[in-house]
Amino acid sequence: MLSGVITKGIGGFYYVDTVDRIYECRARGRFRKENIVPMVGDRVDIDIDDRTKQGYVINIHDRKNQMQRPVVANIDQVIIVFAAKKPDINISLLQKFLVYGESVRLKIIVCINKIDLDESNEMNPIIAMLSSVPYDFICTSVLKAIGINELKEKLKDNISVFAGPSGAGKSSLLNSISPGLFLKTGDLSRKTDRGTHTTRHAELIKLDSGGLVVDTPGFTSFELVDIDERELQYLFPEFQSHLNCRFPSCRHYKEPECGVKEAVDAGIIDPIRYEHYIQILSEIKKNRRY
Repeated sequence: MLSGVITKGIGGFYYVDTVDRIYECRARGRFRKENIVPMVGDRVDIDIDDRTKQGYVINIHDRKNQMQRPVVANIDQVIIVFAAKKPDINISLLQKFLVYGESVRLKIIVCINKIDLDESNEMNPIIAMLSSVPYDFICTSVLKAIGINELKEKLKDNISVFAGPSGAGKSSLLNSISPGLFLKTGDLSRKTDRGTHTTRHAELIKLDSGGLVVDTPGFTSFELVDIDERELQYLFPEFQSHLNCRFPSCRHYKEPECGVKEAVDAGIIDPIRYEHYIQILSEIKKNRRY
């Protein structure tokens, strides 16, 4: 029996890195019966056929965390990558992914890529919003080599997920960090001004500079599921010092004498963040009715 980490899963095959080599494996039938699906990042035990050098996953170790989009496990941090331009940043999508990152209790780093295209400093309000939480963030440009070394340092000795919309430049950033990867990159669709999908599956990749990273398929929409409206306020870190509301059940929306709303009015909580809190809260309430 050998132990290793699943680095890739395609078509029912799982590729397990045991340090010495990578083995192609299938999962034992009992996992399907127990409704357990192996994930990229899982630490597993495998049995190998000495003749074929192929194997079976026979045990999955306990996960310290897991994400459902992308489907990966045992991650240290998520790098949320959005482009400043081409495509224009979708703030609503960014806020949803920040909430999702909080819900799975991951360290969050926001990467605003293609910053060289932001000639009018349109990202300044977004940077101010991120700083107010505060979230760790970095501005990068592959073309101008801005922020690449700083990003390398943040990835070193960590298992990270790169996540974000198509066209944000995730694969280009990774190619810049580790030139030997030769990850496929795509152009924007002329019709939609959105990125074309170039990464087809989640895969755990070793970086030349140290650390492991999952480059994930991009997305153009993201729905928050399994988040209760009562839980949502705790997924906005900057709210936590202002929950001194008159009503214990306060949702910080239409209720009077609300500590969160008072903090927004006082300029302590960024109004962009509060606006998107209300937007997400309304979506959760709406979805609950159906």
